[in-house]
Amino acid sequence: MSDKPTSREPLEPEPSAGRDDGLEVVETSVEAEADGLEHLRIDIRRVLPGRRLDKYLAGRLGKTTSRTALQHYIREGNVTVNGRIVKPSYVIRASDIIDMMLPPFRPREIPPEPIPLAVVYEDHDILAINKQADLIIHPARGNWTGTLVNALAHYFATNWRDIAELPTSGEVNRPGIVHRLDRNTTGIMLVAKTELALWRLGRQFELRKIHKTYTAIVHGLVRLDEDVIDAPIGKHPKIREKYAVNRDTGRPYGVTGKEAITRYKVLQRITGVGPTAAAFSLVELYPQTGRTHQLRVHMSYIGHPIVGDRMYGGGPIYRSQLQGRPDVAEGPLITRQALHAHTIEFHHPRTGAPMKLEAPWPEDFTATLKELQELSRPV
Repeated sequence: MSDKPTSREPLEPEPSAGRDDGLEVVETSVEAEADGLEHLRIDIRRVLPGRRLDKYLAGRLGKTTSRTALQHYIREGNVTVNGRIVKPSYVIRASDIIDMMLPPFRPREIPPEPIPLAVVYEDHDILAINKQADLIIHPARGNWTGTLVNALAHYFATNWRDIAELPTSGEVNRPGIVHRLDRNTTGIMLVAKTELALWRLGRQFELRKIHKTYTAIVHGLVRLDEDVIDAPIGKHPKIREKYAVNRDTGRPYGVTGKEAITRYKVLQRITGVGPTAAAFSLVELYPQTGRTHQLRVHMSYIGHPIVGDRMYGGGPIYRSQLQGRPDVAEGPLITRQALHAHTIEFHHPRTGAPMKLEAPWPEDFTATLKELQELSRPV
Protein backbone atom coordinates (compact mmCIF):
# COMPACT_ATOMS: atom_id res chain seq x y z
CA MET A 1 0.00 0.00 0.00
CA SER A 2 1.28 3.46 -0.85
CA ASP A 3 2.23 5.81 1.98
CA LYS A 4 1.05 8.75 -0.09
CA PRO A 5 -2.37 10.22 0.61
CA THR A 6 -5.04 8.96 -1.77
CA SER A 7 -7.96 11.34 -1.71
CA ARG A 8 -11.47 11.05 -3.05
CA GLU A 9 -11.65 14.85 -3.52
CA PRO A 10 -9.10 17.66 -3.96
CA LEU A 11 -6.60 17.86 -1.09
CA GLU A 12 -7.02 21.58 -0.51
CA PRO A 13 -9.64 22.75 2.01
CA GLU A 14 -12.92 22.86 0.16
CA PRO A 15 -15.66 25.28 1.33
CA SER A 16 -18.94 23.77 0.18
CA ALA A 17 -21.69 26.36 0.53
CA GLY A 18 -24.94 25.61 -1.19
CA ARG A 19 -24.38 21.84 -1.52
CA ASP A 20 -27.25 19.69 -2.68
CA ASP A 21 -27.19 17.79 0.62
CA GLY A 22 -28.06 20.95 2.57
CA LEU A 23 -24.75 21.17 4.45
CA GLU A 24 -22.13 23.87 4.47
CA VAL A 25 -18.80 22.27 5.28
CA VAL A 26 -15.06 22.73 5.02
CA GLU A 27 -13.25 19.50 4.18
CA THR A 28 -9.53 19.05 4.72
CA SER A 29 -7.43 16.01 3.85
CA VAL A 30 -4.79 15.78 6.58
CA GLU A 31 -1.45 14.02 6.06
CA ALA A 32 -1.56 10.27 5.47
CA GLU A 33 -0.83 8.02 8.44
CA ALA A 34 2.15 5.65 8.44
CA ASP A 35 -0.04 2.68 7.49
CA GLY A 36 -1.48 4.49 4.48
CA LEU A 37 -4.77 5.53 6.04
CA GLU A 38 -6.28 8.78 4.82
CA HIS A 39 -7.21 11.29 7.53
CA LEU A 40 -10.17 13.41 6.44
CA ARG A 41 -11.54 16.25 8.61
CA ILE A 42 -14.96 17.78 7.96
CA ASP A 43 -16.05 20.97 9.73
CA ILE A 44 -19.82 21.30 9.67
CA ARG A 45 -20.94 24.94 9.32
CA ARG A 46 -24.65 24.44 8.64
CA VAL A 47 -26.80 21.33 8.50
CA LEU A 48 -30.37 20.31 7.78
CA PRO A 49 -32.14 18.74 10.79
CA GLY A 50 -32.18 14.96 11.20
CA ARG A 51 -29.11 14.17 9.06
CA ARG A 52 -27.54 10.89 10.29
CA LEU A 53 -23.76 10.57 10.32
CA ASP A 54 -23.61 7.28 8.39
CA LYS A 55 -26.02 8.47 5.70
CA TYR A 56 -24.16 11.73 5.22
CA LEU A 57 -20.76 10.06 4.94
CA ALA A 58 -22.10 7.40 2.55
CA GLY A 59 -23.37 10.17 0.30
CA ARG A 60 -20.16 12.16 0.69
CA LEU A 61 -17.87 9.27 -0.29
CA GLY A 62 -20.16 7.87 -2.98
CA LYS A 63 -19.23 4.51 -4.47
CA THR A 64 -15.75 4.43 -2.94
CA THR A 65 -17.02 3.20 0.44
CA SER A 66 -20.28 1.40 1.22
CA ARG A 67 -22.63 2.49 3.99
CA THR A 68 -22.13 -0.89 5.69
CA ALA A 69 -18.37 -0.34 5.74
CA LEU A 70 -18.85 3.17 7.10
CA GLN A 71 -21.07 1.89 9.91
CA HIS A 72 -18.30 -0.55 10.81
CA TYR A 73 -15.65 2.19 10.73
CA ILE A 74 -17.80 4.38 12.98
CA ARG A 75 -18.44 1.61 15.52
CA GLU A 76 -14.74 0.72 15.59
CA GLY A 77 -13.81 4.29 16.48
CA ASN A 78 -12.26 5.22 13.13
CA VAL A 79 -14.78 8.06 12.77
CA THR A 80 -15.15 10.53 15.62
CA VAL A 81 -17.24 13.66 16.14
CA ASN A 82 -15.65 16.39 18.25
CA GLY A 83 -13.07 13.86 19.41
CA ARG A 84 -15.67 11.37 20.69
CA ILE A 85 -16.71 7.95 19.43
CA VAL A 86 -20.36 8.04 18.38
CA LYS A 87 -22.90 5.68 16.88
CA PRO A 88 -23.68 5.54 13.14
CA SER A 89 -27.11 7.01 13.95
CA TYR A 90 -25.59 10.15 15.48
CA VAL A 91 -27.41 13.25 14.18
CA ILE A 92 -25.01 15.86 12.82
CA ARG A 93 -25.17 19.36 14.30
CA ALA A 94 -23.75 22.68 13.19
CA SER A 95 -20.19 23.27 14.45
CA ASP A 96 -19.44 19.51 14.62
CA ILE A 97 -15.95 18.42 13.56
CA ILE A 98 -15.85 14.97 11.97
CA ASP A 99 -12.50 13.17 11.84
CA MET A 100 -12.23 10.06 9.68
CA MET A 101 -9.53 7.45 9.16
CA LEU A 102 -10.22 5.70 5.85
CA PRO A 103 -8.17 3.33 3.71
CA PRO A 104 -7.20 4.61 0.28
CA PHE A 105 -9.66 3.78 -2.45
CA ARG A 106 -9.05 0.41 -4.04
CA PRO A 107 -10.56 -1.11 -7.19
CA ARG A 108 -13.45 -3.51 -6.67
CA GLU A 109 -11.93 -6.33 -8.73
CA ILE A 110 -10.56 -9.25 -6.73
CA PRO A 111 -7.53 -10.76 -8.46
CA PRO A 112 -7.42 -14.57 -8.25
CA GLU A 113 -4.33 -16.03 -6.59
CA PRO A 114 -3.34 -19.73 -6.52
CA ILE A 115 -3.30 -19.98 -2.72
CA PRO A 116 -3.99 -23.59 -1.65
CA LEU A 117 -7.31 -24.34 0.05
CA ALA A 118 -8.09 -27.42 2.12
CA VAL A 119 -11.70 -28.14 1.18
CA VAL A 120 -13.62 -30.06 3.84
CA TYR A 121 -17.06 -30.06 2.19
CA GLU A 122 -18.79 -28.55 -0.83
CA ASP A 123 -22.22 -28.61 -2.45
CA HIS A 124 -24.39 -26.24 -4.50
CA ASP A 125 -24.90 -23.82 -1.59
CA ILE A 126 -21.87 -23.94 0.67
CA LEU A 127 -18.14 -24.50 0.76
CA ALA A 128 -16.32 -25.44 3.96
CA ILE A 129 -12.54 -25.11 4.25
CA ASN A 130 -9.88 -25.81 6.86
CA LYS A 131 -8.18 -22.39 6.93
CA GLN A 132 -4.41 -22.38 7.31
CA ALA A 133 -2.44 -20.00 9.52
CA ASP A 134 -1.18 -16.62 8.27
CA LEU A 135 -4.18 -16.08 6.01
CA ILE A 136 -6.35 -12.96 6.28
CA ILE A 137 -9.98 -13.50 5.29
CA HIS A 138 -10.70 -10.58 2.95
CA PRO A 139 -8.89 -7.64 1.35
CA ALA A 140 -8.61 -4.60 3.60
CA ARG A 141 -6.22 -1.77 4.32
CA GLY A 142 -2.65 -2.98 4.21
CA ASN A 143 -3.60 -6.39 2.78
CA TRP A 144 -5.22 -6.04 -0.62
CA THR A 145 -3.89 -9.37 -1.90
CA GLY A 146 -2.89 -12.74 -0.46
CA THR A 147 -6.22 -13.23 1.33
CA LEU A 148 -8.72 -16.07 1.54
CA VAL A 149 -10.99 -14.17 -0.85
CA ASN A 150 -8.19 -14.03 -3.43
CA ALA A 151 -7.75 -17.78 -2.98
CA LEU A 152 -11.50 -18.29 -3.43
CA ALA A 153 -11.43 -16.22 -6.62
CA HIS A 154 -8.84 -18.61 -8.06
CA TYR A 155 -10.64 -21.71 -6.79
CA PHE A 156 -13.99 -20.70 -8.23
CA ALA A 157 -12.50 -19.54 -11.54
CA THR A 158 -10.89 -22.98 -11.87
CA ASN A 159 -13.72 -25.15 -10.61
CA TRP A 160 -16.93 -23.20 -10.72
CA ARG A 161 -17.51 -19.60 -11.82
CA ASP A 162 -16.44 -15.98 -11.32
CA ILE A 163 -16.26 -14.95 -7.67
CA ALA A 164 -18.22 -11.80 -8.56
CA GLU A 165 -21.27 -14.07 -8.78
CA LEU A 166 -21.03 -14.95 -5.09
CA PRO A 167 -23.51 -13.21 -2.81
CA THR A 168 -22.40 -10.37 -0.57
CA SER A 169 -23.98 -8.63 2.40
CA GLY A 170 -22.86 -5.24 1.10
CA GLU A 171 -19.08 -5.48 1.34
CA VAL A 172 -17.70 -5.89 -2.17
CA ASN A 173 -14.44 -7.34 -0.84
CA ARG A 174 -16.20 -10.09 1.15
CA PRO A 175 -18.11 -12.22 -1.38
CA GLY A 176 -19.55 -15.35 0.23
CA ILE A 177 -18.00 -14.63 3.62
CA VAL A 178 -20.37 -15.70 6.39
CA HIS A 179 -18.00 -15.48 9.38
CA ARG A 180 -14.33 -14.92 10.02
CA LEU A 181 -11.29 -16.34 11.79
CA ASP A 182 -8.31 -14.28 12.88
CA ARG A 183 -5.27 -14.29 10.60
CA ASN A 184 -3.37 -16.88 12.63
CA THR A 185 -6.31 -18.90 13.90
CA THR A 186 -6.78 -22.07 11.89
CA GLY A 187 -9.80 -24.26 11.29
CA ILE A 188 -13.24 -24.69 9.82
CA MET A 189 -14.89 -21.87 7.89
CA LEU A 190 -18.09 -21.69 5.87
CA VAL A 191 -18.46 -19.82 2.57
CA ALA A 192 -21.91 -19.14 1.06
CA LYS A 193 -22.23 -19.80 -2.66
CA THR A 194 -25.86 -18.67 -2.99
CA GLU A 195 -27.99 -15.82 -1.68
CA LEU A 196 -30.13 -18.37 0.17
CA ALA A 197 -27.11 -19.79 1.96
CA LEU A 198 -25.72 -16.37 2.89
CA TRP A 199 -29.03 -15.19 4.35
CA ARG A 200 -29.94 -18.39 6.21
CA LEU A 201 -26.48 -19.03 7.62
CA GLY A 202 -26.23 -15.39 8.67
CA ARG A 203 -29.58 -15.75 10.40
CA GLN A 204 -28.40 -18.85 12.23
CA PHE A 205 -25.34 -16.96 13.47
CA GLU A 206 -27.54 -14.08 14.55
CA LEU A 207 -29.81 -16.42 16.54
CA ARG A 208 -26.76 -18.27 17.97
CA LYS A 209 -27.85 -21.54 16.40
CA ILE A 210 -24.44 -22.26 14.89
CA HIS A 211 -22.10 -23.94 17.36
CA LYS A 212 -18.34 -23.87 16.99
CA THR A 213 -15.79 -25.78 19.03
CA TYR A 214 -12.17 -24.66 19.27
CA THR A 215 -9.11 -26.26 20.82
CA ALA A 216 -6.30 -24.22 22.30
CA ILE A 217 -3.03 -24.74 24.13
CA VAL A 218 -2.77 -22.18 26.93
CA HIS A 219 -0.12 -21.21 29.43
CA GLY A 220 -0.45 -22.51 32.98
CA LEU A 221 -2.72 -25.02 34.67
CA VAL A 222 -6.37 -24.04 34.36
CA ARG A 223 -7.79 -24.79 37.81
CA LEU A 224 -11.42 -25.63 37.05
CA ASP A 225 -12.28 -28.56 34.79
CA GLU A 226 -15.14 -26.59 33.25
CA ASP A 227 -16.42 -23.05 33.62
CA VAL A 228 -18.09 -20.14 31.86
CA ILE A 229 -16.36 -16.81 31.24
CA ASP A 230 -18.96 -14.04 31.17
CA ALA A 231 -16.99 -10.84 30.59
CA PRO A 232 -18.01 -8.20 28.03
CA ILE A 233 -15.36 -7.05 25.58
CA GLY A 234 -14.63 -3.57 24.25
CA LYS A 235 -11.98 -1.75 22.29
CA HIS A 236 -8.69 -1.38 24.13
CA PRO A 237 -8.36 2.20 25.43
CA LYS A 238 -4.91 2.74 23.92
CA ILE A 239 -4.17 0.11 21.25
CA ARG A 240 -6.33 0.41 18.12
CA GLU A 241 -6.18 -3.23 16.99
CA LYS A 242 -6.67 -4.72 20.46
CA TYR A 243 -9.72 -5.63 22.56
CA ALA A 244 -9.99 -5.95 26.32
CA VAL A 245 -12.03 -6.48 29.46
CA ASN A 246 -11.55 -3.90 32.22
CA ARG A 247 -9.86 -5.98 34.92
CA ASP A 248 -10.98 -3.62 37.68
CA THR A 249 -14.67 -3.80 36.92
CA GLY A 250 -15.09 -6.75 34.58
CA ARG A 251 -16.90 -4.36 32.26
CA PRO A 252 -15.80 -3.45 28.74
CA TYR A 253 -13.76 -0.40 27.88
CA GLY A 254 -15.49 2.37 26.01
CA VAL A 255 -18.84 2.60 24.29
CA THR A 256 -18.21 -0.26 21.88
CA GLY A 257 -18.26 -3.00 24.54
CA LYS A 258 -20.55 -5.97 23.96
CA GLU A 259 -21.67 -9.05 25.83
CA ALA A 260 -19.19 -11.92 25.44
CA ILE A 261 -19.62 -15.43 26.85
CA THR A 262 -17.26 -18.39 26.48
CA ARG A 263 -17.65 -21.87 27.95
CA TYR A 264 -14.52 -23.99 28.30
CA LYS A 265 -13.47 -27.51 29.31
CA VAL A 266 -9.98 -28.71 30.21
CA LEU A 267 -8.97 -31.74 28.14
CA GLN A 268 -5.47 -32.18 29.56
CA ARG A 269 -3.06 -30.53 31.98
CA ILE A 270 0.63 -30.78 31.08
CA THR A 271 3.04 -30.25 33.96
CA GLY A 272 6.77 -30.15 34.59
CA VAL A 273 7.81 -29.38 31.03
CA GLY A 274 11.56 -28.95 30.64
CA PRO A 275 14.11 -27.75 33.22
CA THR A 276 11.84 -24.84 34.20
CA ALA A 277 8.91 -27.17 34.91
CA ALA A 278 6.61 -25.08 32.74
CA ALA A 279 2.90 -25.90 32.71
CA PHE A 280 0.29 -25.84 29.95
CA SER A 281 -3.33 -26.83 29.47
CA LEU A 282 -5.16 -28.20 26.45
CA VAL A 283 -8.65 -26.72 26.49
CA GLU A 284 -11.79 -26.91 24.42
CA LEU A 285 -13.59 -23.61 23.93
CA TYR A 286 -17.24 -23.10 23.06
CA PRO A 287 -18.03 -19.44 22.24
CA GLN A 288 -21.63 -18.52 23.02
CA THR A 289 -21.17 -15.13 21.35
CA GLY A 290 -18.98 -14.11 18.42
CA ARG A 291 -16.97 -11.04 19.38
CA THR A 292 -13.70 -10.05 17.74
CA HIS A 293 -10.75 -11.81 19.45
CA GLN A 294 -13.20 -13.18 22.05
CA LEU A 295 -11.47 -16.45 22.91
CA ARG A 296 -8.04 -14.84 22.97
CA VAL A 297 -9.21 -12.00 25.22
CA HIS A 298 -11.15 -14.27 27.57
CA MET A 299 -8.32 -16.76 28.13
CA SER A 300 -5.93 -13.90 28.80
CA TYR A 301 -8.49 -12.35 31.16
CA ILE A 302 -8.55 -15.47 33.38
CA GLY A 303 -4.76 -15.59 33.45
CA HIS A 304 -4.16 -18.30 30.84
CA PRO A 305 -3.26 -16.64 27.53
CA ILE A 306 -3.12 -18.80 24.45
CA VAL A 307 0.37 -20.03 23.56
CA GLY A 308 1.93 -17.90 20.82
CA ASP A 309 -0.59 -15.06 21.19
CA ARG A 310 1.79 -12.15 21.72
CA MET A 311 -0.99 -9.55 21.56
CA TYR A 312 -2.72 -10.97 24.62
CA GLY A 313 0.20 -12.17 26.72
CA GLY A 314 1.06 -15.55 25.24
CA GLY A 315 4.54 -16.49 24.11
CA PRO A 316 5.87 -18.65 21.27
CA ILE A 317 7.41 -22.02 22.05
CA TYR A 318 10.89 -23.03 20.88
CA ARG A 319 12.66 -26.31 21.60
CA SER A 320 15.65 -24.36 22.94
CA GLN A 321 13.44 -22.83 25.64
CA LEU A 322 12.07 -26.22 26.65
CA GLN A 323 15.65 -27.49 26.86
CA GLY A 324 16.57 -24.84 29.42
CA ARG A 325 17.99 -22.16 27.10
CA PRO A 326 15.42 -19.37 27.50
CA ASP A 327 17.60 -16.71 25.84
CA VAL A 328 17.90 -18.67 22.58
CA ALA A 329 15.09 -18.96 20.02
CA GLU A 330 15.92 -22.15 18.14
CA GLY A 331 13.70 -24.92 16.85
CA PRO A 332 10.35 -23.14 16.65
CA LEU A 333 7.36 -25.31 17.53
CA ILE A 334 4.59 -22.75 17.31
CA THR A 335 4.98 -18.99 16.97
CA ARG A 336 1.35 -18.02 16.24
CA GLN A 337 -1.63 -18.41 18.55
CA ALA A 338 -2.31 -22.11 19.21
CA LEU A 339 -6.02 -21.82 18.49
CA HIS A 340 -7.94 -24.05 16.08
CA ALA A 341 -11.63 -24.15 15.15
CA HIS A 342 -12.07 -27.90 14.73
CA THR A 343 -15.87 -28.35 14.63
CA ILE A 344 -18.88 -26.42 13.37
CA GLU A 345 -22.50 -27.54 13.76
CA PHE A 346 -25.38 -25.93 11.87
CA HIS A 347 -28.43 -26.68 9.74
CA HIS A 348 -27.99 -26.84 5.99
CA PRO A 349 -29.36 -23.59 4.54
CA ARG A 350 -31.42 -25.34 1.83
CA THR A 351 -32.49 -28.69 3.30
CA GLY A 352 -32.49 -27.83 6.99
CA ALA A 353 -30.64 -31.06 7.76
CA PRO A 354 -28.28 -30.89 10.77
CA MET A 355 -24.63 -30.85 9.76
CA LYS A 356 -21.39 -31.31 11.67
CA LEU A 357 -18.12 -30.57 9.90
CA GLU A 358 -14.66 -31.09 11.36
CA ALA A 359 -11.17 -29.88 10.48
CA PRO A 360 -8.12 -31.77 11.78
CA TRP A 361 -5.49 -29.97 13.82
CA PRO A 362 -2.69 -28.38 11.77
CA GLU A 363 0.81 -29.79 11.90
CA ASP A 364 2.32 -27.09 14.13
CA PHE A 365 -0.46 -27.52 16.71
CA THR A 366 -0.08 -31.33 16.75
CA ALA A 367 3.72 -31.21 16.90
CA THR A 368 3.71 -28.69 19.76
CA LEU A 369 1.25 -30.71 21.81
CA LYS A 370 3.24 -33.91 21.25
CA GLU A 371 6.52 -32.25 22.26
CA LEU A 372 5.01 -30.83 25.44
CA GLN A 373 3.52 -34.20 26.35
CA GLU A 374 6.83 -35.99 25.79
CA LEU A 375 8.73 -33.51 27.96
CA SER A 376 6.11 -33.50 30.71
CA ARG A 377 6.74 -35.12 34.05
CA PRO A 378 4.73 -35.19 37.29
CA VAL A 379 5.52 -32.41 39.79
